[in-house]
Amino acid sequence: MKAIDIIKKKRDGQELSRAEIDFFINEYTAGNMPDYQAAALLMAIYFQKMTKNETVSLTQAIINSGDKINLAEINGIKVDKHSTGGVGDKTTIALAPIVASLGAPVAKMSGRGLGHTGGTLDKLEAIPGFKIDLEKSQFISNVNNHKIAISGQTAKITPADKKLYSLRDVTATVDNISLIASSIMSKKLASGADAIVLDVKTGSGAFMKSLHESFSLAKEMVDIGNAMGKNTVALITDMDQPLGNAVGNSLEVIEAIETLKGNGPADFYELCLELGSQMLILAKIASDEKEAKEMIKSSIENRSALNKLKELIEIQGGDSRVIDDYSLLPQAKYKKEIKLKHTGYVKSINAEFVGRAALALGAGRDTMESKIDLSAGIILNKKVGDKFTENDSIATLFYNDETKFEEAEELIIKAYSLSDDECHPKKLMHGLIVKDDIVRF
Repeated sequence: MKAIDIIKKKRDGQELSRAEIDFFINEYTAGNMPDYQAAALLMAIYFQKMTKNETVSLTQAIINSGDKINLAEINGIKVDKHSTGGVGDKTTIALAPIVASLGAPVAKMSGRGLGHTGGTLDKLEAIPGFKIDLEKSQFISNVNNHKIAISGQTAKITPADKKLYSLRDVTATVDNISLIASSIMSKKLASGADAIVLDVKTGSGAFMKSLHESFSLAKEMVDIGNAMGKNTVALITDMDQPLGNAVGNSLEVIEAIETLKGNGPADFYELCLELGSQMLILAKIASDEKEAKEMIKSSIENRSALNKLKELIEIQGGDSRVIDDYSLLPQAKYKKEIKLKHTGYVKSINAEFVGRAALALGAGRDTMESKIDLSAGIILNKKVGDKFTENDSIATLFYNDETKFEEAEELIIKAYSLSDDECHPKKLMHGLIVKDDIVRF
């Protein structure tokens, strides 16, 4: 088998066999195939696309390129949740304790943020002492004894994906549904979950900007998961404005805690209800959405979810006093409110611009080697549909480097679109994709 023959076959629009895809992944991961040949094949895939069978084969080949985590020692049905990334998306910090407090085992492998989208591990590291690198034995023990553990992914999982993504990034072949889906699902499937709930974001702050693209990606990932024996569902959720009000690591931790105290923003609370209900159904804790949502509401009202977060922090070495004392989290030296010399309503908020503003303040990273300022970030004081006057603050910026303020301020002002007429936010939930059905809301 030769690489040039595989490239030519795909260039001409033919379907690659499982053996040919395995050869490509194995040879490229091992360093036996030069970048220029791999790039040529990626470009052929970009233009000719892949069939369902090819996409499943590619996902399996990427999984087989590295270690696979066996969670068989954990009791119960392990349900994982994955978000395609957004601005202000602190969902795991609130959702994992909610689901765990209701008896579903949460064995969560999370990642770090890059660019304007944040990562769960970075946010958790804002909690003093919190350890995100757990040995496998400790990870399993924590889930069996406490129903919850959150850890970073080992570098030995899906090494082919890391190498392929770096090449796609510099060859303009990132935006292909099959390549995106296989990249995401290979990591989820290699992490040992029994079932998967996908949160596919759509809008200005999401990777997929249009509803059509988001539904296509979600369907592709659900098909992959189910084809590989994992019960997989996906929700399409809105990211045309940031989720909640807080953007930035320590600020998002506070907002997640406040949500578990019953004081969270309405959109974030709704997302936790929707995603959590799907997780509880797949874990066979609840029989339907109505029962699941009532269970989630009760876990917040009786503080069992908040207590589970406290327990998570303690078993992973963190200082659980942050639950009631936010001053223990990283604190920014400066904060400044942004005001507009207008009166009216917020028509829209470009989530990507807000994310870039937070990045400018130091809350994100341009490369994986960049150092994050865990205290930097933004609180949005006005969301879509809110009325404001020239004396009202639309946002508060938190920062430590005064030279970074001006760029962030410009981006925040640019993010806000205003109207003289009353406005309403878009619906948060756009659809649900299950094995054999697509439901549009």
